[in-house]
Amino acid sequence: MFGIKKKQEKKTKITADDSLRHIAFIMDGNGRWAKGKGMPREFGHKKGAETMKNIVKYCGSININCVTVYAFSTENWKRPENEVNAIMELLGQYIDYLYTVMEKDNIQVHFLGDKSRFTPELRARLERAESDSSKYSKILNVALNYGGRDEIVHAVNKLIEQGKENITEADIEANLYTSHCPPPDLIVRTAGEIRTSNFLLWQGAYSELYFTDVLWPDFSESDVDKAVEAFYRRTRRFGAVV
Repeated sequence: MFGIKKKQEKKTKITADDSLRHIAFIMDGNGRWAKGKGMPREFGHKKGAETMKNIVKYCGSININCVTVYAFSTENWKRPENEVNAIMELLGQYIDYLYTVMEKDNIQVHFLGDKSRFTPELRARLERAESDSSKYSKILNVALNYGGRDEIVHAVNKLIEQGKENITEADIEANLYTSHCPPPDLIVRTAGEIRTSNFLLWQGAYSELYFTDVLWPDFSESDVDKAVEAFYRRTRRFGAVV
């Protein structure tokens, strides 16, 4: 007569532990996503910015308290002027957005990279957002005009200015843009490319790498879950025998 429906089991929400303190994202595929929809690349960057907001918030909700996103590399200045201008406009809008959530979501923001390339007005806004959010504890790193090699050169030059002669790994780490946070435990790249593209070269020496074909604008909470689940299936040895 009447069918008995089985109660659907609700999936247990993933919660990260201390082995996954820091996750970093190479947000790739905005342009291809837009092209696939017959839209200009700028449209893809706008959708990608919305995805970034959602993913950062979700990571905080599952106890990952340090997130880094690769937003604009030192090489991205080579892109068409209208695309670069659109990204800079989105960056300004994102700073405004941060002020609406930094207190509520407990976000301490850091902009990684050489800020000298930006306009004085934008640079001042970036530095002000860093200062105004410094009292909060969940770390969000946004890599802007950033390159891993450039970061290491920058750190070495700072050490030379300090008069250092015998430089240690600890010295370099203390002068990286990421000196305020642990190295990434997991680096995720979207859009099917299998490389890290000059991102966190020093910090990512022992990071687990996860690659997905999903284009960044389509990247969702469930995709974060898949990456985290893959991380927990791995055994990290850091060069030792376990």
